[in-house]
Amino acid sequence: MLKENQKPTHRDVMPSVINFLSDELFEGDYKEQPIYLQEIFELLMHTEFGDDINLRQKILSCLRTSRNLAETLSPFSEKQIYKACANNR
Repeated sequence: MLKENQKPTHRDVMPSVINFLSDELFEGDYKEQPIYLQEIFELLMHTEFGDDINLRQKILSCLRTSRNLAETLSPFSEKQIYKACANNR
């Protein structure tokens, strides 16, 4: 059976997360992402589009997720995270 025809299993989760984190390390400082998102969302909320309760709930959810990821990875240096991801790819 071809790989694309196979259903993912729970064992596929961690390699996918590792690949995601590895890719993110090349996009800039992930630890600053919650601050960047907050700045963007604060500006958006002062527009007509930002006056939507569903959008505001989604914004808060994104901020929470981003903060949690940054907090979870904060004890580790970027070098440690990169090395861990590279070793588990």
